[in-house]
Amino acid sequence: MAFPSKIISSASSHVQVIPEQTSKVGKQNLSDINSLLPNNKNGNINDSIGVSAPLKHVTYPCEHRSFNNDDIHIDHAKKLDAVKHILIRVGDDDPFEGLAMIDTVQRLGIDYYFQDEIEQILQRQSIVFSNHGDRHNDLQEVALRFRLLRQQGYYVSPDVFNNFRNKEGKSKQNISGDINGLMSLYEASQLSIVGEDVLDEAGDFSVNLLSEYATHLADYDLAGLVKHLLLHPYRKSLSSARNFFHGNFQGNEYVWILDLKELANMDFKLVQSLHQKEIVQISKWWKELGLAKKLEFARDQPLKWYMWSMACFTDPSLSWQRIELTKPISFIYIIDDIFDIYGALDVLTLFTEAINRWDLGGIEQLPECMKICFKALNDITNEISNKVYKEHGYNPVHSLRKAWGSLCNAFLTEAKWFASGQLPKAEEYLKNGIVSSGVHLGLVHIFFLLGHGITSETVRLIDSNPPIVSSVATILRLWDDLGSAKDENQDGNDGSYIYYYMMEHQDVTAEDAQKHAMDKISDAWKRLNQECLSPNPFSASFTRASLNIARMVPLMYSYDDNQRLPRLEEYIKSLLFDNLPTQGVY
Repeated sequence: MAFPSKIISSASSHVQVIPEQTSKVGKQNLSDINSLLPNNKNGNINDSIGVSAPLKHVTYPCEHRSFNNDDIHIDHAKKLDAVKHILIRVGDDDPFEGLAMIDTVQRLGIDYYFQDEIEQILQRQSIVFSNHGDRHNDLQEVALRFRLLRQQGYYVSPDVFNNFRNKEGKSKQNISGDINGLMSLYEASQLSIVGEDVLDEAGDFSVNLLSEYATHLADYDLAGLVKHLLLHPYRKSLSSARNFFHGNFQGNEYVWILDLKELANMDFKLVQSLHQKEIVQISKWWKELGLAKKLEFARDQPLKWYMWSMACFTDPSLSWQRIELTKPISFIYIIDDIFDIYGALDVLTLFTEAINRWDLGGIEQLPECMKICFKALNDITNEISNKVYKEHGYNPVHSLRKAWGSLCNAFLTEAKWFASGQLPKAEEYLKNGIVSSGVHLGLVHIFFLLGHGITSETVRLIDSNPPIVSSVATILRLWDDLGSAKDENQDGNDGSYIYYYMMEHQDVTAEDAQKHAMDKISDAWKRLNQECLSPNPFSASFTRASLNIARMVPLMYSYDDNQRLPRLEEYIKSLLFDNLPTQGVY
């Protein structure tokens, strides 16, 4: 999640990198947001973005765009009701068109309004499939049905693609000219689980052909669409609704597409306004907390931290959850900086012991910055616990404190490795790095903030870093280690899976080590896909939040040669400051 970036030690520097809306917010416009965000000296959004060097050069418009809030809410409610009726009717009348409409709703990012209707349609399709199998010979339809059912948690056997394989088990060449079918097949292959060689082969087959099409297609728009799909498959990427506003996406030939785009446009404006209000609250909290001034060595990035919360809690109704989640995320970064940059090992040991005891009375011997950090951490942990108790009837303070102790223990382990000069094995590093990523701590907070299905069994499970959590953490840790040898102008040093793997295997090249890490990321995605299937002990909302952390990772860790995050910059700009385009963009 926030989840701190690890810094590769100087010894590993030879490793090469792989890589609405109104501007009003309550009574405040974007200029008022600027005044509340940190590091703002001249009233520009780029100075107030609060994400350190990689994003500070970006400029965002502060123009005033107003709409009648009451009118748009009324129009939005009417359009939403109309679209729900259309979706139910289409799902009843034409199975494939129903699938296409669900796909469109999801790509437009408004599926949180249609969970019941989507489940109703897909449950019906799952029953028909279970009784009769998928006898269709249209690759696009079979692949789309497979993907949507698996996304919903239904297990569908990859044998549904046998109709498109020859006697030798290879994909038939007669589908090589079906571009729409190949795109659907590639998207479906992203939901494979461990041991599904059929889907792996289908993914390789489709990506090879689509890469050729992306290079040689005369249709510039279609070629651009194929390139976008290959770089950002739906399962493993987050993108704003603006990426859908292009004529070649599935669903644009249907009459209901205009209704969906109108709804998405209104929803985008309303949600953007809501997010801006939340940014004001987060910025006000961060400024009043005062840690940016008291801990000058630590990162000062409230907007970047909030982006994790936006990704996890996409439903507009989860406003207070987004605000509260941003607070512990900020402390993951701050405590990581204390361990990486500020603290000596003996002091870090005392700090970690104090966190594990959760003993405010035993911190007098700590440096002032650690006292300030622990006291603030105690305050937000108690505040979140009290809010969860009031909302959901369960006090999670024990679980939250335990998670903070586990995180600091992992940070301390890394600090001891670095101080001693004793290198861990790559897998030992990764096992600890799964915890030090901060993903478990973040998802523990998410579990309780959602409040769905809290029982003694699910609490025990979430406390134990279950596979759905550890798979996401593996993806983040390895992406982070691949992404940059040094980020955000920090001066601390840390390890890297790539570095330790190469020290352990002296005969491998940097490229070999990178490929090995990418293979491990692919395996972690397969485990995550497995954990998202039913039966699942966690709620659908928690599963989506876990998945969205993994989908957010490439945005957060794809540094360019200038140590910037161009994709994240564009993502923030598109969600928080731009209008939706009238024509499509990639």
